[in-house]
Parts: sequence; structure tokens; C-alpha cells
Amino acid sequence: MDERRKLESDLKETRRQMATGGGNGGAEVETRDVGGIVYMPRLLDGMPAKELKSLADDLKKQVGSGVVALVSVADGKCSVVVGVTDDLTNANNAVDLVQAGSAAVGGKGGGGRPDMAQAGGPDGDKAQAALDAIESAIKPLN
Repeated sequence: MDERRKLESDLKETRRQMATGGGNGGAEVETRDVGGIVYMPRLLDGMPAKELKSLADDLKKQVGSGVVALVSVADGKCSVVVGVTDDLTNANNAVDLVQAGSAAVGGKGGGGRPDMAQAGGPDGDKAQAALDAIESAIKPLN
């Protein structure tokens, strides 16, 4: 049992490192500029939904100021998490952004706080559309 727990812990840490860019030789994780806001979209295959929020928190720290969107596909279904740094929550609410992503994958909602929200949807083959919908919903800086 101890060995199994250790292996599960190691697997979780490896997934986290790969998702945050730690598994690609220290290269930067891709970001985009959306109207003056840093947007970090990540499409993850098989990442458990329960690990997405803590990963989004890690990526928000890495980005400094911006929006992080994570979409994971497991068993044909999408899990969507959006994190918004505190300095941007007045203009870009994570709940609004995650609802845009959820709608793109056939979901009907989502919820959370202005800085972190989670949703899902049944259309795993439309995962990229969720990231695109979130990007389109980001309100640029004035």
C-alpha cells in the first residue's frame, strides 16, 4: 500500500511538472497577449479534474498577472478551470470565463469565485474550442 501511494504521488507530481513546463527542459509555457492581458491556455490530456485548481494556482504565480485556462479531457469529457490573478478580477471574472469555456464543450454552467472557477462538459472532442471561447471572452485592458 505504501508503495502504491508513493507511485500515485510521483505520478501526480510528474503530471504537474509537465503541465507547468517543468517537464520540457525548463522552456517557458506558451502565453498569448489578449488586449494587454497575458493569457495562458493549457490543453491537458487525462489530468484528473481534482488536480486542476491547484495547478491553476501554480500557473497564476508563474504568470504574475493574467488569465490561466486549463482544459483536461478524460473519458471523453472535459473539465475546465479558469484562474484570474487578483489584479484583473474586476474586468475579467473567472466564473464568466469558465462559463464561456463550458458552453463550448456542451456544459451548462460552472461556478466558483472571481479568481478561480471550474466547469465541465460532455464534448471532449471540442476541448480546443473551450480554450478559444475563453480567449474570446477576455476583456482587454483599457
